[in-house]
Formats: sequence, C-alpha cells, structure tokens
Amino acid sequence: MKIAIAQLNPTIGDITNNAQQILTAARNVAQENVRLLLTPELSLCGYPPRDLLLDPGFVESMNQELQAIASQLPKNVAVLIGTVETNPHAASKGQKSLYNSMALLDGGEVKQVFHKRLLPTYDVFDEDRYFEPGYEANCLTVDGIKFGVSICEDLWNDEQFWGKRSYEVNPIEELAQLGVDVIVNLSASPYTVGKQQLREAMLHHAATVYQKPILYVNQVGGNDDLVFDGNSLAFNGAGEIVDRAQGFDTDVVIVESAELFANSKSPLTHGDRFKLENPLNQEGIEEANQEVYSALILGVKDYARKCGFSQAILGLSGGIDSALVAAIASAALGAENVLGVLMPSPYSSAHSVSDAMDLVNSLGIKSQKLEIKAAMEVYDRLLQPMFAGTELGIAEENIQSRIRGNLLMAIANKFNYLLLSTGNKSEMAVGYCTLYGDMNGGLAVIADVPKTRVFELCRWLNRHQEVIPANIITKPPSAELKPEQKDSDSLPPYEILDDILDRLICQHQSSAEIVASGHDRSIVSKVRALVTRAEFKRRQAPPGIKITDRAFGTGWRMPIAKRLPTI
Repeated sequence: MKIAIAQLNPTIGDITNNAQQILTAARNVAQENVRLLLTPELSLCGYPPRDLLLDPGFVESMNQELQAIASQLPKNVAVLIGTVETNPHAASKGQKSLYNSMALLDGGEVKQVFHKRLLPTYDVFDEDRYFEPGYEANCLTVDGIKFGVSICEDLWNDEQFWGKRSYEVNPIEELAQLGVDVIVNLSASPYTVGKQQLREAMLHHAATVYQKPILYVNQVGGNDDLVFDGNSLAFNGAGEIVDRAQGFDTDVVIVESAELFANSKSPLTHGDRFKLENPLNQEGIEEANQEVYSALILGVKDYARKCGFSQAILGLSGGIDSALVAAIASAALGAENVLGVLMPSPYSSAHSVSDAMDLVNSLGIKSQKLEIKAAMEVYDRLLQPMFAGTELGIAEENIQSRIRGNLLMAIANKFNYLLLSTGNKSEMAVGYCTLYGDMNGGLAVIADVPKTRVFELCRWLNRHQEVIPANIITKPPSAELKPEQKDSDSLPPYEILDDILDRLICQHQSSAEIVASGHDRSIVSKVRALVTRAEFKRRQAPPGIKITDRAFGTGWRMPIAKRLPTI
C-alpha cells in the first residue's frame, strides 16, 4: 500500500483554491497508485484561521467544499483533510461550537470525521477560544491497515519525553494501546530556530517507545507573522526516518507501507538527526543560518503574494539591517521587484551613501535617492515658534526618521509597493526606533532577529562571495541622526544587550538571575526599563516574521500601562 504526504501551502480563508490544491495532489498521486493521501491540519481553510471561525458562513462553506472534494477525488484514493466541524452538542452541554477536525474522504463521500483532542493556548496558539476538544481516540482502517489519527498538539504531550504532562491525556499512548498499525499526525507547526531537531527527537521517541510507524505531515508557507517550514516526516516502527519532505517548500512524499513496517533502512543522504540542539560547530551554525534565511524569505514571499503585492520598497541607510532586508526581499520577490530608497540628511556620512549604492549594485535592485535636507528645514521653520529656546534633542532627531517614513509611505501608496520596515529585534525590544518613522511598513522582516544574528546572517551570506558590502558589516552601527552618532552611545554593546534580552524575554529570567549570570546590575536595570517603556511602540509596529520561541507578535501579550518593581 502506498501512502502520500502532501505538504501544502494554503492561503487562510481561500477555501476554494485550497481545495483545488488538495484535488491536484490527489490526482497526481493517483498516477502513482497511492491509496491514502495525508494533508496538513486545517488544510481546507489554512492555519490559523482565527476569528474567521466566528462567521457561520465561513464554516458552512468548508462543509460544502468538503462534499465537493469527495465527489471529485480520483477513484481508490482516500484523503485525510484538515477541516472544521460544527459541534451539535454545543448549546445543550455548554460547549464550544466547533471542532478542529480531520475528515476521511473515500469512495465519493465523507466516511468519517475525527476531532483534535489537545488544544494549545500558549504562545501564538489560542484554540480554546474556538474549539471543543475531542474526547475519543481516533482510528480508521484502509485496506486492512489500522491507522491511529491525531492532530498536531495531540503529539506533544509525552511525559517520558518532556518530563511532565501539560494535559491530562496522551492521545498517542491511547492510540498505541488500541493496537493501531500506524500513527498519523496532521500538523500546522510554526517554525522557530531548532524546531525541526526537536520534532525529530520527539517523533523518534514516540515511534521507538510505542514501536509504531509515524507519519507526520506539516503545513508549509507564511501566514502573517508565522512561517510553517514543512519538513514532514515518515518514521518506521524502529524509530528510523524512512523519508523527509523538503523544508520551506511544497512537496509530496510517497511511502510504501512495507517501508514503515521494516526494522531498518538505508540512511538518508543528509542524515538522521535526533538531537535537541544544534551542535556548537560550524556545520550546525551554517545549518541554523540557512534555516533562518529560508524562513525569512518564505515569510516575505508569502506575505506579499497572499496580500496581493508583487513589489516591495524599503529605505536603504547604508546600514546592516536594511542591507539584510534588501537581500531577503530580493531573494523572495526578485531583484527587479525591489526598490531601495536612499534618503541622506546633512548628518549622513559619505560612506553610508556609497555603501548603500554598493549594495544596490551587488543585489541588482532598483534605487532612488531623495535628499531630505529641504524637508528638515521646513520642519525647523514650522516648529521654531514652539521649539524656540530649547536644545536640539530626540524630537528633532526623530523628525528625520519620520520624514523618511513619510516619503516611503507616499511611494508605497502611489505605486502599490509593500513597504518593508528594517528594524531588528534588539531595537524593537528597547525602543531604539521611531514610531511613524523607521517603524512604518506593512511587514517588519527582521523584527524577531537580534542584532548579533543580523551580523551573523550577513557574514554567512558572504561565505562564498560578497553579497553584503564588507564595509556595511565592519563599520560601527549608527542611526546617523546627529553628528558622530553611534548606537553604543545609547545602548550597551550588542553582544551584552542581546544576551540580556534573550534571558529576559525568551528564558523568562528575573533581573537577579541575569545579574547572577555575570551582567552589570545597572545595565540590566536600564535594559529592563527600556523594554517596559517601549511596549506602546511595539503595539503599533507592523507584523514581524517569527523565528524564535518568543517574538513580539501574536504570542506577546504584555500590557502597555503598567509598573514593575525595580531591582
């Protein structure tokens, strides 16, 4: 028996075209005599649909499309499709009105429907807002093979693996106890750095402990701030990888059932990985950089495509952040579809302009130069009556950034460009950015990339040839909003800042724990205060592509008006 894993890239809400993707995959694998086709979690509507689920018409259209797909499927191809089902007991039992479900389509009809049992509510997930959990272990039989079926989070509650249980039940354990032959998991698991190694370790553990083959299908593509990396997997009952789908691209993998039940196999050319962390060697670092870069490219590409943009614009300062964003945009959309705008002020150094032009020539993108000196003088005249007798300061510096942001927005509006903002995570964390200035944009490409990783990615891009001009990487970072300005005038060195931010934001360490790790108490106190104070800026920032476990996006739910104890 042949089983196919269809790693699809749905557009949220585009039910008709998502259904067509499923049908196309089914027709293609039918030519390979595939009997069962697997698709990702909520493959019919895309994940996460969020408050679209509050529209009864949206849910009903999924039910209608499901019936239409069943009638159009090739003969002898059964398909598991991620969908949403109405809960008929909601009113009488005081339950949620929907289930996160999968449907088995076979023989021209919807044969069975199964419900997700574990509903995540942490980080970017909020499924308990919409769904009622399923309460039964889910099984189906196709051609004599008994499949235990599960959906995404159902797989992530093994007490032996995690050392704890987050939910009362372990659906995978219950499936194994039912004596299923194969365990199937339909997922929409977002990418973060190192996530695939964790998944493989977890799947290897489950396959080994329960001695069951596991087929894992993951969504791929960018949806708002989330990137889904694919990397679908097939494990045999010995815990060995039989096949692996591509990362960051659509793919279809076909597996023979005989491979799943075999005790061993020939190793994959790119090796099996079951470690929870990337090794601290050059190969591990290279792999992590490639993953992050691929995720950012896919995030930009799909955000633009799914929002109806084909071209992008960004400001080019000659600095490293805008250089990295320009490289990502070029790879995502094509260099011919990217416009970099140089907007020098009287405080801009000559090398910033020349560095920006060297980048333009290296990437082959379009460029435009707009001097902002005249605009600055107009602002000075307009504000002179109110600013008279005061010293030049941050307000005047920020006007430069807002002039640039205004110009970029004007061009974006005029020519239907997607404006990409270029601020990094370190800046977003401490508020080293200007609201309605450099924060302007439709997508914040590197808002979850710390400054130290920005440098690392640019050096990695230059590993074979110079993509980012060397001077952009080696010169001290500067906003260039006043003479001889450097980031280090206002912030700790980025190596120190990023470590403090990682401990504070991602590891949830207290100030005392961060100080105990070796950081200066006054610096920790300052950084913590800056992070707290900048919350109102982050709330007004464009969506940023998530690559870490803790991003300033959907999963960040901090109050703006608050007071925290000092250390």
